[in-house]
Amino acid sequence: MLIRSPLAASKGLALWQAVVLAVLGTAVLALSSKVQVPLYPVPITFQTAVVLLIGFAYGSRLAVATILLFLGEALLGLPVLALPIAGPAVVFGPTGGYLAGWIAAAFLCGLAADRGMRGWRLFAVTLAASAAIYLPGVLWLSGFVGGFGKAIAVGVVPFLLGDLLKSALAAAAAELGLARLGTLNRP
Repeated sequence: MLIRSPLAASKGLALWQAVVLAVLGTAVLALSSKVQVPLYPVPITFQTAVVLLIGFAYGSRLAVATILLFLGEALLGLPVLALPIAGPAVVFGPTGGYLAGWIAAAFLCGLAADRGMRGWRLFAVTLAASAAIYLPGVLWLSGFVGGFGKAIAVGVVPFLLGDLLKSALAAAAAELGLARLGTLNRP
C-alpha cells in the first residue's frame, strides 16, 4: 500500500485551506523557537524538528510555501525567531544560512512523503534534510565567525547529537503519522 502525505501537493485543498495550514505551520514553527538552549551565534531550538515535520505532514509544495511564509514573517519583523528581535538584520545575520536551508529540508521531507517513503528511508531523509540545513548554514556563518573551521566548531558540532535525536523523532512521528493520516489522501 502506497501512503502519501495527507496534504501532498495541496491535493484536494482549497486555497483558503492551504493558507490556513501554512499560517498554522508558521505559528507552530514560531512556538518551537521558544523551546531553546541559548548559544551564540546559533541557539539550539526545536525548530529544525518542526521544519522536518512540516515537510512530512504538508508535502513538498505546501511545506516550502509554509517555510517561505515564515521567513517573510521574520523579514517583516514579527517575533517568530528564537531571538527576541526579528527583521532583515536577523534573517541575514549569522543564522541566515540555516534559515535558508530550512527550505531545502522541508522540500526533501515533503518529497519523501509525496513519494510514499516509509521506514528507515524516512530517517535517511531527515539526515539528508539536516545536511541541507547545515551546508548553507555553515557557509553563511563562516563569514561572521572568521572561517569555515570556526563555523563548524560553533555551528555544527554543538548541534550534532540533538539534531540526530530530532531527526529520529521526526522520522518516527512521520512513520506513525503517514500511516495514520495517509488514508486521507489515497488515490
